[in-house]
Amino acid sequence: MYSILLSAGWPIWPLLIISIIGLAIILERAWYLRQIHIFPKDSLESVFEAANAISQQKPISDAEITAISQLAPVGSLFGCLLREKVAASSAQAALEELQASAQTTWLKLDRYLGALATIATVAPLLGLFGTVVGMIEIFGSQGAINGGAGSPQQLAHGISVALYNTAFGLLIAIPALAAWRGLRAMANQRQHECEEFTRQLFKKLYSHHASSLDGK
Repeated sequence: MYSILLSAGWPIWPLLIISIIGLAIILERAWYLRQIHIFPKDSLESVFEAANAISQQKPISDAEITAISQLAPVGSLFGCLLREKVAASSAQAALEELQASAQTTWLKLDRYLGALATIATVAPLLGLFGTVVGMIEIFGSQGAINGGAGSPQQLAHGISVALYNTAFGLLIAIPALAAWRGLRAMANQRQHECEEFTRQLFKKLYSHHASSLDGK
């Protein structure tokens, strides 16, 4: 492998760097977007138990609501609704706070996906750049300038730089693009699940105003 990197020349190093970054993003997002991580076991039951207590006008402390907010990455949404209900906020005020909190939550789900999409776009361009560098080495050799046959070793090196960089660029871009599409679908699915559960929670806490959340 090291001999291949040497044959590919210095343009391969930026490709190697972004491939490592891309792999790290893929592994991190695949772990983060698991359903069991976004909605840990028994977390939703805890939220509904708190909502039942509030609906029955039982006392619930701010510490309990804070604990619910920290149960899951999207717990801040549920904590927001519970806190607004405890504070006797109107349905419209609660909805506005919920929408503001949701923006932050969706950013957590989408984190690094833009960088992964950029890697999938840039990798073929860096591969093309390496190809151009290899062609320059071929045609810029002393033999080529003087109209001679040129050095076979230099010609071979230039060709290897061109081909290896093209191959590496595609080898990085194709999996990165496929991973981005898959992770994008996972993020959208987690967001949809979160919106549905939040809608149910809003409906329970503000039963006479649930249509407000359905039409947002």
